[in-house]
Amino acid sequence: MSRNGASIFAARDGGEAVTQVQLRAVRKEFGSFVALEHIDLNIASGELVALLGPSGCGKTTTLRMISGLDNPTNGEILFDGKDVSEVPVRDRNVGMVFQRYALFPHMNVEKNITFGLRVRNVSPEEVSERLEEILDIVQLTQFRHRFPAQLSGGQMQRVAIARTLITKPSVLMMDEPLANLDTNLRGEMRRFIRDLQQRFNITTIFVTHDQVEAMELSDRVAVLFDGRLEQFDTPDAIYHRPDKISVAKFMGASNIFECTVADGMIKAGFADLAAIGTQAFAQGERADAMVRSEAIRLLKEPQDGAANQVEGEIRTADFFGATVSYTVQVGEHELNVDEHSTEKLETGSRVFLQLPGDRIWLFPKRAN
Repeated sequence: MSRNGASIFAARDGGEAVTQVQLRAVRKEFGSFVALEHIDLNIASGELVALLGPSGCGKTTTLRMISGLDNPTNGEILFDGKDVSEVPVRDRNVGMVFQRYALFPHMNVEKNITFGLRVRNVSPEEVSERLEEILDIVQLTQFRHRFPAQLSGGQMQRVAIARTLITKPSVLMMDEPLANLDTNLRGEMRRFIRDLQQRFNITTIFVTHDQVEAMELSDRVAVLFDGRLEQFDTPDAIYHRPDKISVAKFMGASNIFECTVADGMIKAGFADLAAIGTQAFAQGERADAMVRSEAIRLLKEPQDGAANQVEGEIRTADFFGATVSYTVQVGEHELNVDEHSTEKLETGSRVFLQLPGDRIWLFPKRAN
């Protein structure tokens, strides 16, 4: 807090307009290698967007171009409508948090955090004011005199985030910042980062290859494969209503099967099923259908009058603590089913599956 009791980050807390980031037809070449091809993104002010995809898909390259560490070969990068494609990184007012925390080992926490302010020749009084508040925000006040070697991984990550936020960047960019943390700490830090981002209302771009991380953190997710933007949408849409089979598979869908649309139903090899979205297909049109393993209900006895009910036999049953994952043979097809582990059924058991029609998602044959 400043001396009058107001937050030094009051502009962020008060909802003042923050930076909109746009990429228009961005292409990046490294010699003959095309790292990114025609990337269009419109990131709203105060939005948290995850760049998600496998290694080598172009996530970090995209981040580096937004930050100014690299320039696009073609296309434009705009901040609030102004083209910054040729503006050097020092003039973009962006903050970067890296996977490797890049802390100075010979400096304690408070000197690491204030380093960026001191090289900008910010007055000692303002440095002190910003430091006190950011230490409180990231819950590191009691560790202010410790050195990086004396901190846990989560504490070092908080120092790295505080060092970036204290400079009040217009855009916060994070490149796999949680990759070095263990599973439990990753979950804690995801919540911490999301709470912090919403508190500061800062436009944030977050690179990850972890689907759960992207869905938990983001307002929207940009899925990239091989330098191309495959889908840019909300986590719910990308998980439940992907544009392409490749996106569905990357997001963990395992039940994808061919079918034919006829009379408002889909005819799969193992059953005729009611499904949403059939009106978008012509009579007799071939399609691919997706139903997620957790959406399928598994019963030991048939339910009278239930729609989309099929009989099958359990082939495999794998216990994962909170869930049991089954492979169920239905005719010539196998369906994967995830159930809460209140009971583990034996392989060879006869079971009945209910596939909810509103959870069956259809793809045109060209959407691969």
